[in-house]
Amino acid sequence: MKILVTGGAGFIASHLVDRLVADGHHVVVVDNLSAGRKENVNPKALFYEVDICDTVSLEEVFKKEKPEVVDHHAAHVNVRKSVEMPAYDANINILGSLNLCELSKQYQIKKFIYVSTGGAVYGEPKVLPVKETYPVEPLSQYGVSKHTVEHYLSIFYKLYGLNFTILRYPNVYGPRQSPHGEAGVVAIFSELLLQNIRPTIFGDGSKTRDYVYVDDIINANMIVLNNVGNGEIYNLGWGKEISDLEVFNTVRRALASDIEPIFGEKRPGEIDHISLDSLKAMEKLKWKPKVTFEEGIKLATQYYQKLKRTK
Repeated sequence: MKILVTGGAGFIASHLVDRLVADGHHVVVVDNLSAGRKENVNPKALFYEVDICDTVSLEEVFKKEKPEVVDHHAAHVNVRKSVEMPAYDANINILGSLNLCELSKQYQIKKFIYVSTGGAVYGEPKVLPVKETYPVEPLSQYGVSKHTVEHYLSIFYKLYGLNFTILRYPNVYGPRQSPHGEAGVVAIFSELLLQNIRPTIFGDGSKTRDYVYVDDIINANMIVLNNVGNGEIYNLGWGKEISDLEVFNTVRRALASDIEPIFGEKRPGEIDHISLDSLKAMEKLKWKPKVTFEEGIKLATQYYQKLKRTK
């Protein structure tokens, strides 16, 4: 199949591109390189430096390449900046995604895979791990913008027959994750500890997230490529809470460091606790995470150690 991957120069989607290429698919990557890196793009994939908000350039890609599937990873993912700059966040995450929906309808895309967020759409759930049926009550503009597109996809499905699957991601970590910005705490801790710099933990370290290694996330994308999970939303997660302090200590052990963290003020818009119930994905998609947190941290820190040696 010919598959268009947005954000394919970024952390998660570049791993997806590698897997798609390895499986014999023809892959087209669209990325504006605002966060992604061109060197992440598999050389066997076709690359277009195009912004999803640039309707004209984006349509040129659809018209020329005629993809059969769209896997939409491109997004503004900074929660703090979404709080400070909600219009900027909405322009990328909502209007940029709408461009893709319209073009997918126009060019009769067979399947639209949308990457949403399980860490931000539910707000502060009273019951954990949280199921897909739990009320959506985001506490940040980022959560609102990501969830809004879920509604648009439902409409495009009902009105125009655009098949879609929504994957609500947990905190994903692994090789190629950038330490720059607020996201990617594993990458941030790794890089700072390797430089003998004390990392900052925002809050008292008790904030929890559900962490899944990138390869497991890619497996879910591969499962829903065809007529699997159409019109459905799936949480992806272990259903386990891991605190910021536990993440720090696990990374520190993997790097054999004795550096202590600094504790800073909690950031606005961030929830305190989240973990995702992925029973639906396990039952319907036959998907489940396999790489344990300890194993994943070892793989991730080995990558950052190797990266430091090559600089």
